[in-house]
Amino acid sequence: MPADDDNRSFAFTVADGVEVPVPAPGTSWTVGAVVLDRDGAAFAQRRSPDRQLFPDTWDIVGGHVESGETLLEALAREVAEETGWRLRHVRRFLGTSTWTGDDGAGLRHEADYLVDVDGDLDHPALEWSKHSAFGWFGPADLPRLKENRAPGEFLIHDLIAGVVRAGPETV
Repeated sequence: MPADDDNRSFAFTVADGVEVPVPAPGTSWTVGAVVLDRDGAAFAQRRSPDRQLFPDTWDIVGGHVESGETLLEALAREVAEETGWRLRHVRRFLGTSTWTGDDGAGLRHEADYLVDVDGDLDHPALEWSKHSAFGWFGPADLPRLKENRAPGEFLIHDLIAGVVRAGPETV
């Protein structure tokens, strides 16, 4: 696995049976991590209003897979970069979606995972140049995830709602 800027390796475990797609050459992939707190609420961060792609909307932790990375290596890197947390365990594959952003960069494939992390969940080290807020979303909070999204553009809402509604004991 790749090392981060401090030359510490991204060491994490993966539950048995977790699917990890292998991207075809020439395709663009992203990864996403759903992180739950001890009460079963899911973490999301609001993208800054000046972002080209999905400005001022809620998002899960994640980002683009870089050349030479596996999906899970990218997942570990993105968790560290976006929150300061360390990926500890990949619990479950949540599925793959295909989407086209509003930035003109074309079609992307996204693999999303339910994960456990190490770190202070109350104080993520957000990339404040890219994100303006964060929150924990339980069942009553889910409608907020639709803010600034048009009908039919509820990928993040639907992903988090599926995990949160299932409850922490079933995921």
